[in-house]
Amino acid sequence: MTDFEAIDALLAAAREEVPLPPAEVRRGLREGLSLSRAQVAQALGVSPSTVGGWETGRDPGGEVREKYAYFLEGARTKLEARAEELAAEADEAMEGPAGGDAVDDEETQAAAEGTDLDDVEPLSAARPCVLCGGPALHQVAGFPQHLDPAECGGTADAAAPSELEPEPELELEPEPEPEPVPKPVQVRPVGRRMQAASDTPDLIGAAVTAALAQHEGDLEAATAALVKRAIPDAMTLLDETRKGGRYDVVAHPWIPDVLRKQSARGSDHIWEARPKWARQELPSGTHEVTALDINGAYLSALKTHLPIGQLEHSTGFDHDRRRAGVHLITPPAWEHDAHLPNPLGNRDEPGPLWVTEPTLRLLMRLSGSKYGLCDPPEIHESFTSGATENLLEKFRIAMKDARDRAIAEDDEVTLEYVKAMYSKFVSTMGESNYNRELYRPDWMHLIRSQAFANLWMKAYKAHDEGLMVVRAMGTDELHVIGDWRRVFPEGRGVSEVKIKDTYTLGEEPDTTAAGEQEE
Repeated sequence: MTDFEAIDALLAAAREEVPLPPAEVRRGLREGLSLSRAQVAQALGVSPSTVGGWETGRDPGGEVREKYAYFLEGARTKLEARAEELAAEADEAMEGPAGGDAVDDEETQAAAEGTDLDDVEPLSAARPCVLCGGPALHQVAGFPQHLDPAECGGTADAAAPSELEPEPELELEPEPEPEPVPKPVQVRPVGRRMQAASDTPDLIGAAVTAALAQHEGDLEAATAALVKRAIPDAMTLLDETRKGGRYDVVAHPWIPDVLRKQSARGSDHIWEARPKWARQELPSGTHEVTALDINGAYLSALKTHLPIGQLEHSTGFDHDRRRAGVHLITPPAWEHDAHLPNPLGNRDEPGPLWVTEPTLRLLMRLSGSKYGLCDPPEIHESFTSGATENLLEKFRIAMKDARDRAIAEDDEVTLEYVKAMYSKFVSTMGESNYNRELYRPDWMHLIRSQAFANLWMKAYKAHDEGLMVVRAMGTDELHVIGDWRRVFPEGRGVSEVKIKDTYTLGEEPDTTAAGEQEE
């Protein structure tokens, strides 16, 4: 094949994208048929949030675009046909019945009495009426009968009322039913308000029940199936908890280059500040170290200031606490490595770097008068959007409540399922092939950094309460020396810690060698 033939083949195979109506029309077509986003999403094999994005200006591509265009055209056709039917019915009602033959009195009477005229036949000679015994000139269904009730004496003379109607039985008044005892309304917090617990469907519990039924009670198989579907289930839960929300989430905004990967397997320019810090020196002697596990680190970190819409560029040193995003800063010097990790983590390169909102706020907090641990960072430029700390709060609470119930009921299936939901939700909202419904690498970095900021504050609390901080790793591991139970509550809840490991550091002084020297 020549180059020109290849080009001709390429042009022949190229297809023009199916046109779509404007975004506001798409929503009107769906709502005109009283269809929910979830119903349309299920038919097209996408999530409700994706359909919501299409109705606010984002366009689908590929095969799903053709399916969506087919649905919209079908919806338009159906609504137009329905409108034509309603208009025709309205015209008929306005015109009323057109002329025609008058209705026969006998037909009217027969219709009123429920008599079918096809069953009525005239008699050549009068015969006794089956109702009253008088002479009748017609028969109905083969029986002689008067057609006019006024001519028939059967209802008045054939029998006395007492013979036709039985004596009514004496009815006793039923005993009054006891009034139901009202049940207390179960409520739960939603932001600063409360709502009835019954208002929120238990999607997590329903999914676990269905998985156990499908796998006939096999806990291992049900857990594996639930973990496998954790990402789409988390997106469904997010859509459910976002209903009635104050803000519409922009699921696929424009992203600046600093948030894009530099290569297929590389990273972007954002510094998440996760540490691998270890104390360099300890006092002489032996020390018992406890490695503490911070429960639900990512789950707690969902409560962080997240940008709602598309990030906008700005320059300057000012920080607007009503906005959130990523910032290019020159970090302050850190002079406390001997007993506390650097809030930026391990970084050898000097100079400016891009950090997330939680990291910037942590540095600014530590530079304030309450802590006075460092100078404030110098901000050069930012990509931010209007933000709220409660954007994912209902989503977080739904998973936290399910996790708490699972711990109380020793339900490991639900526990592993919920853990997979929030951890995979965070890790796949960047450039991932496993979650095409939400592309927010800025959120991913912010939530991860918030988890470390939470860990750093626990390290500071331990240090401030007299414990010796030995190590801090990632987002959920803190090693300390001392009576940590007087500082942190022990347990499996998200506000508690549990023991991951215990070990001993240091050596007892060699008293024998010291005694020999004295001799």
